[in-house]
Amino acid sequence: MVEITLEGPGKNSLGTEMMRFLRDRLRAAQGAPVLLCGAGDAFSAGLNLKELAGLDEAGMAAFLDALEGVICDLYLYPGPTVAWVNGHAIAGGCVLALCCDRAVAHANPKLKIGLNEVALGLRFPPRTWEIVRRRIPPRHHEQVLLGAGLHNPEAALRLGLVDEVSPDAGEAARATLGELAALPPAAYAAAKRDLRGAKASDLVTDRACQERLRELMPAWTSPELKARLMAALKR
Repeated sequence: MVEITLEGPGKNSLGTEMMRFLRDRLRAAQGAPVLLCGAGDAFSAGLNLKELAGLDEAGMAAFLDALEGVICDLYLYPGPTVAWVNGHAIAGGCVLALCCDRAVAHANPKLKIGLNEVALGLRFPPRTWEIVRRRIPPRHHEQVLLGAGLHNPEAALRLGLVDEVSPDAGEAARATLGELAALPPAAYAAAKRDLRGAKASDLVTDRACQERLRELMPAWTSPELKARLMAALKR
């Protein structure tokens, strides 16, 4: 079992360095069972808004490429993956939990879990959108994705954002990972590949991905978005 702990500024937010760290650790794990958790009182509070607010169009394109890369690496990872949602899992942090095969949240009603991209004025990048659309039960798409709310663990369980809520989420997550790891590894990897695809372009073709990114880039680099990001940082 390989434990990967997200640890960084902004409640373990996903910035360029964090995304590079996670991709490197996943590659090094080489298909071994992975437990993903966050340092401190957060799993991950989402994208690094401070970094985002300072990016020009070229920088934003590179950032979104890195984001889609790490999201796909985790979703398509051949071995078992379990997210120990030990704290807040917001926006990109919630996406990371959804990319894992199972997500176990700590039974703390103060935790916030959800996809609030629409509330920030953001459009999901194409492959990230395809993954969350697949992973969230269709009957909850509108409430979760259009409602853009943040939910306590019990509500997140009902909405399909996590698979289990436990007062000892760390122990429960390790037990779940142990159960998955006991399955024949080659068969597990093959079934997962058949279910999800073998590479990022199986989710959204490269051409369609490039077209969608060009379409949404103005929204990600607009002065209006930067103002909202700065306001969010001040809060």
